[in-house]
Amino acid sequence: MASREFHYDPPLIPFLDILHEDSDIMVVNKPSTILSVPGKLKIHHDSIMSRVKSMYEDAFAVHRLDYGTSGVMVVGLNKPAVSALGKQFISRTVKKVYVAWVDGKLEGIGAVDLPLILDINNRPFQSVNFEVGKKALTYYEAMYYDEQKDRTFVRLYPQTGRSHQLRVHMQQLGHSILGDHLYANDRVFECVPHLNLHACLLSFEHPSTGQLLRFAAPAPFDVPESCPIDLNWLDVDLEPLVQKVTNTMLKPTDSDVKSSASVQTQANCQAEANCQAEANGQTQANG
Repeated sequence: MASREFHYDPPLIPFLDILHEDSDIMVVNKPSTILSVPGKLKIHHDSIMSRVKSMYEDAFAVHRLDYGTSGVMVVGLNKPAVSALGKQFISRTVKKVYVAWVDGKLEGIGAVDLPLILDINNRPFQSVNFEVGKKALTYYEAMYYDEQKDRTFVRLYPQTGRSHQLRVHMQQLGHSILGDHLYANDRVFECVPHLNLHACLLSFEHPSTGQLLRFAAPAPFDVPESCPIDLNWLDVDLEPLVQKVTNTMLKPTDSDVKSSASVQTQANCQAEANCQAEANGQTQANG
């Protein structure tokens, strides 16, 4: 049985997988087994940012990926660049696309709109809280179902950037991300060596020139041949499709009990609604 305990052993080679570098920014492909920023303990100092700062003293992280999440990450190398990039993340003009393998058969296009907050009694877990949680919205599209392994390859478009957002939202939908040591059950956690969540695409304006930059990074896990990672995914707007497929929307309602337990009930009802839609000959939109 795989252990859920945190053993920190970040890869030494490559020191940094650099996708782009100029005087203002560095774009890297983060491995799944290294922190984005240094941890509080000395043994957790090694990170993407500590490595970048060994080369650029003024470098600063304008966003981060969870420890287990791999993929594209941009770093500002000077104060003006950091400020300009930070404003783009705050205004949500930065576009991000993730891919993941999730447990079970997920179909169609939909959204999860569930507010999240840190569970202060059970760090670092995030919990759904309709009273004090922060807005968290994720669009998803099921791309390929692997019947043999009972798993679905999904494309994820986070509209907000909360900690563990994609992991919690997929778990609440009833389809945990494979390899998730925090939110998946033992079977789903142990079926792969690492978290199968990858930030494959990132788009933003260069902080000095204003040029639109688009970056892609190959996933460290298998990707279906029919779903190669494509920069054109950055141009996909799922919101209009989601609005048309209302039965895929997982979100709070007036009748919700203000607890994460009520969210699981929503997820179960969602699955029943999808089955009923199929029985009635209805199909969800599929990109």
